[in-house]
Amino acid sequence: MFEDGDVIIGGLFNLHYMPPVKDQRFTLEPDNKPCTGLQNLPLQYIYAMVFALEEINHSSALLPGVKLGHRIHDSCALPAWEMQAALSLVGGDAPTYVAHFVMLLGERRVPLIIGGSSSITAQILSRFLGPLSVPLVSYTASSPSLSDRRQYPNFFRTMASDIYQARAIAQLAIKYNWTWVGAVVANNEYGLMAVKVFQEEIQGAGVCLSFVETLQRENIVSDASRAALAIQASTAKVILIFTWYTDVMELFLQLEKLNVTDRQFLASEAWSTSTDLRQSAFSRKVARGVLGVAIQSSSLPGFGTFVRNLNPSLRPNDQVLKEFWEKEFGCSPGIGATPSSSSLPPCSGTESLRDVKNLFTDTSQLRVTYNVYLAVYAAAHALHSLLSCPDVSSSPGQNVTCSLHTQIKPMELMEQLSKVNFTTPQGEAFYFQGADVTAKYDLVNWQSSPEGEVNLVLIGRVDSFDLHLNESAIQWSTGSSQVPVSVCSERCPPGTRMASRKGEPICCFDCIPCADGQISNTTGSTQCNHCPSELWSNAERTACIPRQLDFLSFNETLGITLTAVAVSGVTATTAVFVVFLYYRQTPMVRANNSELSFLLLLSLKLCFLCSLVFIGRPSAWSCRFQQAAFGISFVLCVSCLQVKTIVVLAAFRSARPGAEALMRWFGPRQQRGSVCLFTSVQVIICIIWLSLSPPEPRPDLKIPGLQVTLECAMASVVGFSLVLGYIGLLGCTSLLLAFLARKLPDNFNEAKLITFSMLIFCAVWVAFVPAYVSSPGKYAVAVEIFAILASSYGLLFCIFAPKCFIILLRPEKNTKKHLMASLSKNL
Repeated sequence: MFEDGDVIIGGLFNLHYMPPVKDQRFTLEPDNKPCTGLQNLPLQYIYAMVFALEEINHSSALLPGVKLGHRIHDSCALPAWEMQAALSLVGGDAPTYVAHFVMLLGERRVPLIIGGSSSITAQILSRFLGPLSVPLVSYTASSPSLSDRRQYPNFFRTMASDIYQARAIAQLAIKYNWTWVGAVVANNEYGLMAVKVFQEEIQGAGVCLSFVETLQRENIVSDASRAALAIQASTAKVILIFTWYTDVMELFLQLEKLNVTDRQFLASEAWSTSTDLRQSAFSRKVARGVLGVAIQSSSLPGFGTFVRNLNPSLRPNDQVLKEFWEKEFGCSPGIGATPSSSSLPPCSGTESLRDVKNLFTDTSQLRVTYNVYLAVYAAAHALHSLLSCPDVSSSPGQNVTCSLHTQIKPMELMEQLSKVNFTTPQGEAFYFQGADVTAKYDLVNWQSSPEGEVNLVLIGRVDSFDLHLNESAIQWSTGSSQVPVSVCSERCPPGTRMASRKGEPICCFDCIPCADGQISNTTGSTQCNHCPSELWSNAERTACIPRQLDFLSFNETLGITLTAVAVSGVTATTAVFVVFLYYRQTPMVRANNSELSFLLLLSLKLCFLCSLVFIGRPSAWSCRFQQAAFGISFVLCVSCLQVKTIVVLAAFRSARPGAEALMRWFGPRQQRGSVCLFTSVQVIICIIWLSLSPPEPRPDLKIPGLQVTLECAMASVVGFSLVLGYIGLLGCTSLLLAFLARKLPDNFNEAKLITFSMLIFCAVWVAFVPAYVSSPGKYAVAVEIFAILASSYGLLFCIFAPKCFIILLRPEKNTKKHLMASLSKNL
């Protein structure tokens, strides 16, 4: 197609898809047969270019006084033909054979070409035209490699790079939490690049690829069968497909054979808008609710009328339109000659495109067509700047024109093209970013109608990196508005955390319950968080709740048992006290130092009673009192035993010749003084300890568990150690003295009984230390109470049980005569 003008714009389109029978891939000879198989959609692209040029020529603001012409070639989808057509365009000095006719195109060279119908063709043409600095503006080439200005400095495009649609699909997967996605891609740069960009975009977002299958067009049946089996075997419910629509058609055919109908497909722009694919019977069954990215659709006011008003009678030199007319209406318009004209009847003249419905006349959603339109306007604005055209708005009413040069240099035009920044007649801002334009896509959805048809519905847009979705308008593969779920592992509920499976992607994991004291209160948590020390996890491990204070109380079984044992001890001690008081004049009581015996019984009663202070909720005063009562009571008890043993030893030592004065140092006053002296030391220790660093009631937060023991925390271990150490010192001294007096007459003193009782006493408290340290919480308190009660019972029964036995059950032995006889015998 040719239209003369002041400046000629070149165009390359794949108008036909069937090359001649003779292989014309690498040679063009004058006797070439034409390509066949006229395509309606590329025909629309051609007339979009013609429409844009006519619109610009009628504009008084853009290129005033300059007429743009065109030279449009059909490349027949063959790169070799497209390259030779480009050579003819930039050469301009030879007749070029276009399709089945020859037209002399003139000698003027084309300064700019709109073409490159595929990324491969665009790469070839850009490298070919690069040394000539002829800019190439593509309307469909989308390979990211074409953005490299070092390799393709003369390349521009009105089609966004494929990187952006891969990113948009990745954002969809992230938005809907599709963490387990399968991928089927073309085994070429288009598909492999898409997978790479998709993986980069989802990295760190918790989305994984279940599998990646590639399709080779030469082996499409076997590859599609293999991919279908992979889709069937995978648990992924969402499948990304990045390939040509003919490959997808074969894949869907294989899926139909396997009866795989429950997958949600994500479509690239290469097949998302394919009418042939949507109208196929198996697609209705297999591909319900497809969600895809499509080239942004736009409207061109007046273009629909322009197309429907086309008529060969109005364009007698337009052989392309005549060929279409013959194909569509089956008649010859009678203008010019084509190979099929002789076999067709003449047209009646009433034929019109107004009632024709096909891809050529359908202007409802212009996608690539609009890219062609933008390419023409970009070229026009670059020429406008290059020709120093005046601003019409600054000179209203004046007839202004551009300063047209005799020859436009492609290098200068390329520089101006990289700087264009204008607003289209539709109000859209347009500019190049290097070779690229701002990425804008439509988000489309395949929706089934009640009539059984599959309609293409616009449900959102992509503007650079922003998704704008009308989610309520989406019809998913489930046939409803329910978003499909595609995960390898269900998201872990609150109270659990994710644990990766060895050798599997991070999207495949197990849900492990949080440990005690840890929680996770969100779904899909990767880790459990520790509760603060004063809080603990609830049973569900979803929240931290205040820890419950626990202590040894009078209401629980252990507290009741210890209380009963302590009260029994007090009762037994009181009973012994009453017996001794009642029989205080008998030789048995009087011979065993009755005053110290009564004081010993009183101290034992205090020991039993002080154990009760350890039971109940600790308070500041109870913590202080219990340790003081414990320490002083036991010191008083052991002091009595020690003085009692000393007195016995002194009494028998004084019976020897020359030792009569010994007892004068251990009379009643000295005995009472010694007990007070030993006890006062413990009192002083307790006063200093409790004044400087007393025990305080404090929860023991170190022990794990919901229940935390409220205990009397020892602020000073030294003070508590001195109290126990002093008791231990007196106990060991008493044990040593009693051991020395063990061979004295049994009926007169209880040295052996004191020895045995002190052994029990020391054994209990030696065992107490490790048991106390290793016992958790309130059980440490119970251990201390047990030690107090055990040692108290040991002293009570070992010392007083034999005496009570004689007093109550063997009264005949409780006489002075019996005691003196026994004494004489032992002496």
